[in-house]
Amino acid sequence: MDKVRLAVVGTGIMGQAHLGHMKEVQGAEVTAVCDTDPETLKKVSEEYPEAKAYDNHRRLIADGAADGVLIATPHYFHPPIAIDCFKKGIHVLSEKPIAVHTKGAKKAVRFHKKHAANLVYTVMFMSRTYPVWTKAKSILDSGRLGEIRRVSWIITNWFRTQAYYDSSGWRATWGGEGGGVLLNQCPHNLDLLTWFTGLPRRVTADIAIGKYHGIEVEDEVSALLEYENGATGQFVTTTGEAPGTNRLEIVGDLGRMVVENGKIDLLTTASSVQVFCDTSRELFAAPGFEREEVEIAPRFGTGHKEIVQNFVNAILRGEDLIVKAEEAIQGLALGNAMLMSGLKKRPVEIPFDDDEYACMIEKMAARSVSRKATRKPMPSGNSGKAHHLNRTRGN
Repeated sequence: MDKVRLAVVGTGIMGQAHLGHMKEVQGAEVTAVCDTDPETLKKVSEEYPEAKAYDNHRRLIADGAADGVLIATPHYFHPPIAIDCFKKGIHVLSEKPIAVHTKGAKKAVRFHKKHAANLVYTVMFMSRTYPVWTKAKSILDSGRLGEIRRVSWIITNWFRTQAYYDSSGWRATWGGEGGGVLLNQCPHNLDLLTWFTGLPRRVTADIAIGKYHGIEVEDEVSALLEYENGATGQFVTTTGEAPGTNRLEIVGDLGRMVVENGKIDLLTTASSVQVFCDTSRELFAAPGFEREEVEIAPRFGTGHKEIVQNFVNAILRGEDLIVKAEEAIQGLALGNAMLMSGLKKRPVEIPFDDDEYACMIEKMAARSVSRKATRKPMPSGNSGKAHHLNRTRGN
């Protein structure tokens, strides 16, 4: 094979964005598109006449129209479409999240390992290609910060308008998305956080359902993390705050790293902070430190094309994947644990019961509504009070 035939299944906002950069991917050609919405499919077919159009992914697979499929459908469909592809010998690049819940993700990964291990399976976590994050990862892996003691990520620059949520009936519903900011916007941050520090052993979270928007899922989260080695963490996010913040701070026994505004501020001590604490005879002394200017390579583009190119290269030449599918379960597990903790109002130990979480989400999905059909108008004025649709749903 000298060229990979690619299909995009799900040609909404993200599917069309991926199609837009496919021509820049070397060794690939788009041969098929698929969407269940006739109008969307018609529009995409007119724009990409060289690609055969399908209204059902199983027909696309049965026709042998592609060697690899990029899945950009609503979240619940990611695992079953991936499994359908593996059954027919087709490689898979899934949009994030890999699944709504860990039970679905593990099912897809297990099937891949057992029946289709020769096929490529990856996830669209393009943040792993950004120079600032790859540099942060290399600093952590080098051990320069020593044992991690604390991590804090304030990621509130995911602001979204009500119009964004109203753009599609499946958005911000338990039945359509399976969650809110943790499952739509923050999978990138959760993936990076677990890539950097691994999973905590316990999560305690407070979540707000429809605090800023007329939606039935969470749009604000504040979580406390506890790690096996005694390190602690905080994770704060929302889609209702502007101007937002994106600040990651990781503190170790040998220094501190702050990632903000595309830059890394690195301060390292000459020796262990704990040893200094235990041995110094000075009452108000503190260990000395040095600040390093960390050079970050320039970033070009969104990173989506790089993930697709890596997918194609892995198929053609066996290139190592930037993101292995099983790695995507880590960030999903962290997000699931936060939601579970917030909804049940109790700490959640990791690993948690995958079946219990899936059952909880499926029960809420069964009661879920199409927001476009039921949402009441948001009030005007500056009272600071917003209409909350199904405020207590799931509590």
